[in-house]
Amino acid sequence: MLLNFIVLVICVLVGVAFVTLLERKVLGYIQIRKGPNKVGYNGLFQPFADAVKLFSKEQIVPSVSNFIPYYVSPVMSLFISLAAWVIMPYEFGLVNFNMGILFFLCCLSLGVYSIMAAGWSSNCKYSMLGSLRAVAQTISYEVSLALILLSYIFLIGSFDFEMFSIYQENVWLGTLALPLTLIWFASCLAETNRTPFDFSEGESELVSGFNTEYGGGGFALIFMAEYASILFMSMLFSLMFIGGNLDSMFFYLKLMMVAFIFIWVRGTLPRLRYDKLMNLAWKSFLPVSLNYIFFFLGVKMFVFCFML
Repeated sequence: MLLNFIVLVICVLVGVAFVTLLERKVLGYIQIRKGPNKVGYNGLFQPFADAVKLFSKEQIVPSVSNFIPYYVSPVMSLFISLAAWVIMPYEFGLVNFNMGILFFLCCLSLGVYSIMAAGWSSNCKYSMLGSLRAVAQTISYEVSLALILLSYIFLIGSFDFEMFSIYQENVWLGTLALPLTLIWFASCLAETNRTPFDFSEGESELVSGFNTEYGGGGFALIFMAEYASILFMSMLFSLMFIGGNLDSMFFYLKLMMVAFIFIWVRGTLPRLRYDKLMNLAWKSFLPVSLNYIFFFLGVKMFVFCFML
């Protein structure tokens, strides 16, 4: 099992490297420019050149920072992002347990602590503001994500992600409740701090947000954690709403399509105002998610009574 997990982590990190290349290429063509095209064939080795550059730079620690949380939080952030991958129902039997949804929600909640520690321990007002924004944003959108998951738990009757594959052999769950699918995707953008919800790293307002004081290896680890989360959320979206078995190549094409939409949104939409972000979570997404819980509960009760 340990060997399987090591192989999985290596595959995820290689995937992260090429997702960064995909993002830079797509954003380049959206903005009518080339993107990276010098290192290797058409810039194919650019992610590895960036990794070598970042990890070989000197690690600078601000003299006024709180050293231990400052040093540990990027590592913790990447660890939590990679730990969430074990819940996927792989056929080669990694860790497929019945409480995968609860473990996912735990990892989702823990992720914000590393951002908060990074911002606070840097002892910089921009970093602190970025981390505070990230905490408020994550807590707000976690509510919608948890309620949407609860709706589908009522429907499939299990906490195991493998049941999503079984239930979607004939019909995609995304077609049953398209608004929930769109709300989930928007909430995933907010959870991973992506445009138009990138308030924790607002360059035009907070220099670089919670990672202002990080450079070299620390910045690279934060960067890898963010893109590992994007890949994970894309995979989870594909598994939950547009079906598929993890053995099929078609599933991974759908995963890449969702990851491409993450990048497409970044190249298209401007950043929201902060009050609009909060209004969207509490006044729009929350009521719709609650209504769908009662709808799915009613459907399940109707089916149960009909079977009796």
